[in-house]
Amino acid sequence: MSELVFFCGTMDCGKSTLALQIEHNRSARGLQGMIFTRDDRAGEGKLSSRLGLVTDAVEVTDGMDLYAYLVEHLSQGGRADYVIADEAQFLAPEQIDQLARVVDDLGLDVYAFGITTDFRTKLFPGSQRLVELADRVEVLQVEALCWCGARATHNARTVGGQMVVEGAQVVVGDVNQADTVGYEVLCRRHHRRRMTAASAHAAALSPDVLPVSPA
Repeated sequence: MSELVFFCGTMDCGKSTLALQIEHNRSARGLQGMIFTRDDRAGEGKLSSRLGLVTDAVEVTDGMDLYAYLVEHLSQGGRADYVIADEAQFLAPEQIDQLARVVDDLGLDVYAFGITTDFRTKLFPGSQRLVELADRVEVLQVEALCWCGARATHNARTVGGQMVVEGAQVVVGDVNQADTVGYEVLCRRHHRRRMTAASAHAAALSPDVLPVSPA
């Protein structure tokens, strides 16, 4: 039976790397996949990982019908044995419904990859719909780490290294960008305290927190 599977985790936990590995394994067996993505760090129409791997993909746009796109592709003699959807958190809920229809009506496995919550700890609409519809939800086991060494569970948006909690839900950036909008993974404790690696380093250097010699 075909399945809709949602692979999820924080940023920097290897989601896109796994998507590329699934693509490699299946293509090595003579299968052909349809790859969808949106707002990838490598640019339009690309699926990339932070390890430097990249492949071409179909860029999803607002209002695009993914089911209709696949039907048109197949009706024109194209082939698709499975579907990969990376950055699935950026898809609209109705596009997730279309992916579920691909599974049910076309009999294709769909592997969706994305983060569940935004920098405000709120569910992305696309990820919420995937949790509601997926046959399986797989939390990736490669643990991203907070700057303190604890398991990272939250995604933080940073500007100049400082955490921000207001703004549009979707702003494209990457991890470890200090000079512009960037992202960092944090444990819950430091996300609640809005303490990024940069702010923790600054605090450690501040005279206000230097140890006081005993009298």
